[in-house]
Amino acid sequence: MAPIIVLTIMVDARRSSAGALLFAWSGAALFVASLAYFLYCYLVRFGAAGPPDASSAAALRAVLIDAALFSAFALHHSVAAREPIKARLRRVVPGGLERSVYTWLASVLFILVCRWWQPVPGELYHLTGAFAAPGYLVQLLGLVLTVRSSARLDVLDLAGVRPLLEPRGAAPAHVPLETAGPYGFVRHPLYFAWVLLVFAAPHMTMTRLVFALISSIYLAIAIPLEERSLIRTFGADYRAYQKHVRWRMIPGLY
Repeated sequence: MAPIIVLTIMVDARRSSAGALLFAWSGAALFVASLAYFLYCYLVRFGAAGPPDASSAAALRAVLIDAALFSAFALHHSVAAREPIKARLRRVVPGGLERSVYTWLASVLFILVCRWWQPVPGELYHLTGAFAAPGYLVQLLGLVLTVRSSARLDVLDLAGVRPLLEPRGAAPAHVPLETAGPYGFVRHPLYFAWVLLVFAAPHMTMTRLVFALISSIYLAIAIPLEERSLIRTFGADYRAYQKHVRWRMIPGLY
């Protein structure tokens, strides 16, 4: 259903540059909305313990459904970002809308993942009072690191808006390789910030834990694929960056 909606809007966008720009900005807004919805789900919905009387089979079924949901999102997120797929997409979508289509689909899928995430019974731990403060501080650090890392990138380019703001006929410009600030600490500080946010909850329900584990495992698996694309884009500069900044995602570990 989501691809049909996106394609319908995309066809309308082909009729004018204003329609294309509206499509791109709407995708960017949806991306922000998907992140806001994730925060709501993780902080509120996932904080509720699953059914206490659930059987082991029911708990396993919930975990398997959650894994399948995130795998569907991850499959799109990784496969659609590969150059051969992007080249095919450029042949069927209007010029400049390739990244926006990707943003639309990824945002819709992420919202559906969060909406359909199954509660898993039980909790790992529940810290309260002063004992909970370190966890909240680490999560706050994760949010700050997310903002700082994003600020060093061209967010409009990532959201698919920038190509439509360039003069018509202009060659698409590559976002420069960022190596300073948080990117001098780990090569993927946004992923490190994600780990801080999802694993530092003072109240770690099994629902939150399953989400944290599955999503972080996906990021760890996706990094080598992503870095192959970065090497193709930046060549020797990225290889030098890999040698200069050793850790991919978690300092001292990975």
